[in-house]
Amino acid sequence: MKPSPPRPPRPSPADLEAARDRTIPDVLPAPGQPLPVLFCGINPSLYSAATGWHFARPGNRFWPALHLSGFTPRRLTPAEQHLLPGYGLGVTNLVARATAQAAELDPAELRAGGERLASLVAERRPRILAMAGVTAYRTAFARPDAAVGPQPAPLYPGGPLVWILPNPSGLNARWTLDAIAGAFRELREAVSDQ
Repeated sequence: MKPSPPRPPRPSPADLEAARDRTIPDVLPAPGQPLPVLFCGINPSLYSAATGWHFARPGNRFWPALHLSGFTPRRLTPAEQHLLPGYGLGVTNLVARATAQAAELDPAELRAGGERLASLVAERRPRILAMAGVTAYRTAFARPDAAVGPQPAPLYPGGPLVWILPNPSGLNARWTLDAIAGAFRELREAVSDQ
């Protein structure tokens, strides 16, 4: 088995502060290529913005859960995010700007992010839109009763199935890695059944 590439050095506190409000590009297959699952985080952390990689902060469970659930044959590092389109996966964020915590985003910003996401979904046409974070989803789309798992109705007319995943951030102590990986596995099995 080929070892994962080493992680680059951690950003300094000055690097993290300089990353505030920065954006990072989406990771998507080429236009016209299949996109079975588009993962959507809440917004980039300062660590992600400083490195340019989604879910990059040490302690974030996105990459381990992606592997443990069977989406990838090995655990990828954030620096390998460019490999995701080869597995039919993409990553975006509800809100583009980086913050230290998602709690810094106000409801209007989350709702505006939902409108931007609608355009991306219409353009790229994923089969499933997987939202990582139920609280932000409830606010952004005015669905206060939403729960983790498949949603009963699409967000957009003719849009993809929406599946809410637990937020993989290390700050989300209510969910263990095993539980997060289990939620990702349910999603992967649903993709395989389509």
